[in-house]
Amino acid sequence: MKRVIIGISGASGALFGIRALEALAPLPDVECHLILSPGAIRTLVEETDWTADAVRALADVVHAHGDVGAPLASGSFRAHGMLIAPCSIKTLSGIAHCYDADLMVRAADVCLKERRPTVLLVRETPLHAGHIDLMARATASGAVIMPPVPAFYHRPRTIDDIVNQTVGRAFDLLGIDAGTVHRWKETQEP
Repeated sequence: MKRVIIGISGASGALFGIRALEALAPLPDVECHLILSPGAIRTLVEETDWTADAVRALADVVHAHGDVGAPLASGSFRAHGMLIAPCSIKTLSGIAHCYDADLMVRAADVCLKERRPTVLLVRETPLHAGHIDLMARATASGAVIMPPVPAFYHRPRTIDDIVNQTVGRAFDLLGIDAGTVHRWKETQEP
């Protein structure tokens, strides 16, 4: 059983986190742990028709954002890896500076110190030098920075196509095939 931690922060793009949860739900060998920030709940209201309770229902286990004493806060908790989708600059800053004031940042810090894959879908544009420095610091600690930049070789027709491809590629970085990726020259339509 692979335990995967999904964090949804308050950046725009909550749909990436929701889709990650939806993609993991049918996988029999994955146990999904969710951390939903207060900012994410606000973003859900602004960007989607989802409620926080409906998003929580997609996960196997839900952890309170402020509970820094949760099992995820310890290296002894066996997790396969973590995806923060989307990852706000505030969350990135906490991770880059090991400022474990909430469970999302602490869980990412634990994954990094235990050398577990940690993928951050940093959602900000344009970037200034401070943002780039934070990404470099997080990368130096082992995080994979993956801004949700769409691919077009698979000829997406809908926003869902773009979101599915992005989430699937993020899962590739965690070593999980959720079945949502159109691979280059493998599944292209004529």
